[in-house]
Amino acid sequence: MSLTTRWIEIDAGGGERYDGYLALPRAGKGPGVIIVQEIFGVNAHIRAVAEQYALAGYVALAPDIFWRAQRRVELGYEGADRDQALALLKRTDADQAAADLGAAAATLRALPETAGKIGAVGFCFGGQLTYLMAARGSVDAAVAYYGGGIHNKLDQAANIRVPMLFHYAEHDSSIPQTAVAQVKQSFAGHPNVQFYDYPGVAHGFNCSDRAAYNQQASTLAHGRTLSFLAPVL
Repeated sequence: MSLTTRWIEIDAGGGERYDGYLALPRAGKGPGVIIVQEIFGVNAHIRAVAEQYALAGYVALAPDIFWRAQRRVELGYEGADRDQALALLKRTDADQAAADLGAAAATLRALPETAGKIGAVGFCFGGQLTYLMAARGSVDAAVAYYGGGIHNKLDQAANIRVPMLFHYAEHDSSIPQTAVAQVKQSFAGHPNVQFYDYPGVAHGFNCSDRAAYNQQASTLAHGRTLSFLAPVL
């Protein structure tokens, strides 16, 4: 069986539904992973990430987290697209988005193709949302790539019981090293939380469509993420 993709509906409760991009592994079944977008929507890059995880054997679902403001948005990373992305971010409540992602996790668990546990991998704003999902117990493991704003929500840290992995860029204009230090301090001594720092790279280093892309850091982080998820899921 070849890798297949499709858009599916997610039941958000209250009679509301929204979309998510689903990528299935060649085996047809596997553990699940939620891919949580940056502020630029479920664009070509995020769909490619979902497919990357499907190629690694996961049933990958990338939910459209901006659906309450604008459905199926796809944006680039500069100019007017970036301005629109920031405007959508301002219109999005993180707690509501985390609840919507909880509904996505429930949908993923219920799919006949999903076998076993599920994790979440989030990027930028999606990294913060992945952190909130872990705090709510929506997933069995979580990974945050340069998750912005987590240091402002450290009251949720004590609620995290599942394994979690954080990736941080050294030269992140959105996340100062003081903020990274605060997050690390909140999880000091936590047996199931890991941190990796990537020297010399900037915010967005995983995305090959961004100027900040760094192939070495991206590959290293992806390998570490797969190694982290495999024994849990």
